[in-house]
Formats: sequence, structure tokens, C-alpha cells
Amino acid sequence: MEPLDRSTVWPYDEHGEPREFVYQRYAHPTGAAAERALGRMEGGDALLYASGTSAATACVFAFCRPGMTVALAEGAYFGTGVTLGQFEPWGLKVVEFDQTGEPPAGADVLWLEAPANPLLTLPDWAAVRAHPGLVICDATVATPVFLHALDEGADVALHSATKYLTGHSNAMLGATVTRDPGRTKALYDARLRLGLAASPDSAAALLHGLETLEVRVRRQTETARELARRLEDHPAVLRVRYPGFGGLIAFDVADARTVETATKLIANQTSLGGVSSSMESRWRWEGDRIPRGLLRLSVGLEDAEALWADLAAALDRPSS
Repeated sequence: MEPLDRSTVWPYDEHGEPREFVYQRYAHPTGAAAERALGRMEGGDALLYASGTSAATACVFAFCRPGMTVALAEGAYFGTGVTLGQFEPWGLKVVEFDQTGEPPAGADVLWLEAPANPLLTLPDWAAVRAHPGLVICDATVATPVFLHALDEGADVALHSATKYLTGHSNAMLGATVTRDPGRTKALYDARLRLGLAASPDSAAALLHGLETLEVRVRRQTETARELARRLEDHPAVLRVRYPGFGGLIAFDVADARTVETATKLIANQTSLGGVSSSMESRWRWEGDRIPRGLLRLSVGLEDAEALWADLAAALDRPSS
């Protein structure tokens, strides 16, 4: 493993010239090692940021200008829409569209999520490839195990690395991956000038997480597929959303609060992608843009039968 270097400054060489690392906001050894590891996995040039939202913000500053239109996938992470909305007073127009169909013809930027969180829809990649706009794809839920967005037509792959990439709910981190040097530089400049760089400790967590990413995500997928199948058959479940891969399931019930507070093994908390299972009502955060009874279940590494016993007991509990 790359040694964890928390230095904020490094000496110049014997001629007074800067070496590879000068000041932590520019770059640091642990971050550079983590970027190389993620870049190899994604087949591009990776950059790390202080959070997924920081990565999204860098994309706006790097690629968007007043008067542009960003077409955002419906049902995508609500925080992305909130972040993009902050730029509307500066002249950025944001519209939502159904990413399972044709993108808006006049959009300058397509902002996809594959799959969308929490509705778990997937883009129509053929339609995306035919669109002339810049394509940013948030691949947080799919991870590089199931999706290389750059191979499907995206210009920028984006990750909230807080989730599956680190995998242990112990670091706040974002990432972008590109294959065009000009785009990589634009993102690096935005990160530098806005102070969005990731910490060495978070980068070290990513290095650790990537070592076990495929094993974790495939185990989570195996369990999630089985749980989704059983949820489909449970009389208290109104609808199940599952794209067939990954560890995230969304399902609707009549009383989400009763179910989410009744589990013992599955933690009632936010976020996703960790080794421990968690579940929450997304309506508390997102309001009527999603069904009131939608529960988002992030499947961890616990025994599948134990998870199902916990879920079934919660689903069978009478509504309060």
C-alpha cells in the first residue's frame, strides 16, 4: 500500500525547482496513487475530490457556461438537482428528462445516472451516443464492476466514492474519470481553484476499498438479487425496483416509517454502498418527487437469510 502522507507542503529540489508535489491542494502522493488505481480500473484519468458533490461542482465549473442547458435524468440523486439549481441564478438552465428515452435535442450537457438513485432507471445508451452534447454519467451505484460509462458514450464518469468505491462508510470522497486531456485539465483547474481536493486519509480509504471492490459488489449483488426476488412475492410490497445488478434495491410499501424503524440487523440510516446493510425512506429527503412509501435498501455483506428474516419481520409488523 502507498504510505499515508498527510503533509501539506514538500521541499523544492536542490535547484529551487518544484518537485512532483508542492502543496496538498494541488496534489499529494496518496491521492495520486489512488487516482492511478481508479484510473486503471476505469480506463481513463481519474481525479479525486472532497465529496461526490464536490466532483459534481467541478464538472459545472469546468464544462458549463451561462445560457447552457443541462438535461438531468429524472429520479437521479436529488442532491445533484439541488446543486445544479444553485447555478440557475448564474444563467444555467436545468431540465429533467426520462433517461430511458430520447434526450432533449437542445441540451448542451446530458447528466445521466446509471442506475438512477433511488428509482434505479438506466440510460438509453444508443440515444445518448447519438446526442451531440457533453455527457456526464454518475456511475456511483453501478461501480466499475458493472459499468464503464466511458465505453458507453459518456465523456465524464462521476462517482460518489463515499459509497461503494471506499465501501466501509469511513471516508467522504468524489471522483471523475475522463479520457480527454483537455477535459481532465479543466476538471483539475476547477478542483484547484475552488479548493475541492480530497484529503490523504480519504484517498487512502479509496486505495483500501478498491482492493476488495469486485468481491464486495458481486457478493452484494448476489444477495440483492435474492432479496429482490423475495420482496416481489411479499404481500406487503407494492413495487420492487431493481436493475438486476448492484447492491441497491428500492421498494414501495404502504407505511415506510413503520418498516424502516422495525429492522434490527439493517440499520435505519442514510447513504449506501457500505459493507453493512442500511435502509431508509427517501421521501423524508426528497418529498413528492418520489413515492411516499419508497424505501431504499443498500445491501451489505451480511448473510442473505439473516437479512431476509429481518426484512420479513419488519414487513409483517402492523402499521403504527
